[in-house]
Order: sequence, then structure tokens, then C-alpha cells
Amino acid sequence: MELELKNGDYVADGVGGLRRLQGREALLQRVLFRLTAKKGSFPFWEGLGSRLWTLGRVPAPERQSAARQYVAEALSAEPVTVEDVTLAQSQAGAAVVTVRLRYEGESLPVAVEILP
Repeated sequence: MELELKNGDYVADGVGGLRRLQGREALLQRVLFRLTAKKGSFPFWEGLGSRLWTLGRVPAPERQSAARQYVAEALSAEPVTVEDVTLAQSQAGAAVVTVRLRYEGESLPVAVEILP
């Protein structure tokens, strides 16, 4: 079981403790954390996170393949299969990365917004 995080804070369970996640919920929380955390920003766990935040530095024709590579790297320690990664530009100038994962035979879509 893992503690639930929301906006960087632990979530109270309403009875003096902290809410815990397990199974699919815990996995999705870890996946989102790994995709949104900047790789290299944790001094004691430098491999944690992704390089998705660097997509703006990659030439436009290469961004889709770079996004696939960065997602695969970030999620390599999780018990999921990355089936598809799509990259789209939002109207606000951010990139939206949508990932389709497979976990225990189930398809799990995940989307993250990468700010410029």
C-alpha cells in the first residue's frame, strides 16, 4: 500500500490518518509521478522521473519519437507495457502527452501536460 498524494501533499483519510492506495490506483499515481517529475531533480534517486520536460529543446520532427523514448525510460521500472504514446500541442503552448498502457490485461490511458 502507498500513501495517496494530491498536489504534493498527503491526503487525510478523515479519521486522523492518511489515505492509502493499492493496486491500479497506486500504479496510476506512480506512473503520473514518474512522468511529471523532472529526471535528475532528486539527488538521491537521479533515475527517477522523465525527460518529457525537455521536449521543447528537441527539433519538432523528432519530438514524437523522443516522447515515446522518454515515456519508456520513465516507466521501465513499473509493471506496465507502453502500447502507444501521442504528442499534441495545446492551445496554451504546452505539450499534451497521452500514453496508453497495458497492465494485467487492462488498457490504461494516462495524459500529462508538459508546460513550456
